[in-house]
Amino acid sequence: MIPRADLDAALPHILDAPKDAAPVTCLCFRPDYGQRTFPDRLTLTRAGGIPGERWTKAPWMRLADGSPDPRIQVSILPARIRDLVCGGGLHPGDPVIADLDMTEANLPVGTLLHLGTAVVRVSDAFNDACVKWKVRYGADAKDWVVAHPHLRLRGILCSIEQDGEVRLGDVIRKV
Repeated sequence: MIPRADLDAALPHILDAPKDAAPVTCLCFRPDYGQRTFPDRLTLTRAGGIPGERWTKAPWMRLADGSPDPRIQVSILPARIRDLVCGGGLHPGDPVIADLDMTEANLPVGTLLHLGTAVVRVSDAFNDACVKWKVRYGADAKDWVVAHPHLRLRGILCSIEQDGEVRLGDVIRKV
């Protein structure tokens, strides 16, 4: 677990991530809690999120009618955060990891991104890191994320606007 001073010292490197045209460096599929596979591609659909992924049956945000909130269909974690906070430890479970500046200044709410052949929209839902993040990576890592909401250190949450497929190595581009 990384101390807060080290996390703060890493901010300039994190904020120096590319603003656009970032390759996808890791894909993760989560069929259920604690389960992860690392495929070469993921299918993304407006209606079902990532088919077979736990979002459809156990989302952490729901609409008033009880259905999964589409604003959290896909999470994208900055690669520099994964490398710093998670190191070689347990993958946090985000379906997409890319070396991309995910700050509000670079990707305002509503920004459309080409994610392979799919298109996703940056949502207004803030990824503040869950209790599992705190347990896995430490209280300093959780507090650090929450202390800088405009930097979106825990990544972005997105709705799927156009069905498609993302492959390892695809480049995320702003529409």
